Amino acid sequence: MARPYRDKLSWTRTLLLCAVAGLLIYLLVVVYDQTAKADAAPEPVAAGVIPSARELMEVSGANGIPVAYSHFRVNFNPQLHIPNHVAWELTAAETEGGTERGTFTSDPDVEGCATKADYTGSGYDRGHMAPAADMKFSPEAMAECFLMTNIAPQSHALNGGAWKKLEEKCRQWACADSAIIIVCGPVLTPEPTEFIGRNRVAVPNAFFKVILSPFANPPRAIGFIMPNARVEGGMQAAAVSVDSVEAITGLDFFSALPDSIEAIVEQQNNFHYWTTLKK
Repeated sequence: MARPYRDKLSWTRTLLLCAVAGLLIYLLVVVYDQTAKADAAPEPVAAGVIPSARELMEVSGANGIPVAYSHFRVNFNPQLHIPNHVAWELTAAETEGGTERGTFTSDPDVEGCATKADYTGSGYDRGHMAPAADMKFSPEAMAECFLMTNIAPQSHALNGGAWKKLEEKCRQWACADSAIIIVCGPVLTPEPTEFIGRNRVAVPNAFFKVILSPFANPPRAIGFIMPNARVEGGMQAAAVSVDSVEAITGLDFFSALPDSIEAIVEQQNNFHYWTTLKK
């Protein structure tokens, strides 16, 4: 009579072991899933945490002349006759408009501003930092973006190549996320090696651009460093983190963000994620 009892006990233990094993597998799956989600992106941000666009456009680390135009900001280098950096917000609505392109003009109110003639015959394009296509919503904005304070010497291979493609992508991203903050400018070396024009306008060896999508939930950012030449591999090869751009330029971007958010977005470099954003 003892045998049936042992069989019954053995069967009970088997069921119990199976149940425990199933529970462990379930817990492992849940933990893995939660870990994967945590690695994929920061937690959503509560409304009201993100500073204003004006605050997010603030950049520290350059000792130039600050110039506030109606739709973008410039920190201008009067010794090199080019901007240290240019910052602006681009909204989805601002990607549309019918304003015609402006005419390159020197800004008489800014010390050291180059002239259109400085670039004539130099072999370099008058490269917009804040592009004309981002300003077509307003005649005032268009006129201002053609001021020489917003211009730096760019090779045509860059200006008409990867730099232009990145500008086009930024407009797509602004439409997808409702608004983005963009900061760009030359990567300046202690002693420039090439100058153009009567005013000796410095020719940068490279350019940077950083992009923040502050109102996405969660926020995200990405950076780019491009040589002043044809960019081998295009935008993807030039993509870096904002932290990397800060290390190369000595500038500090997006410091108005809460520290916890700034630390996360500035270490990101997920080019594939950005390229999948659709209008």
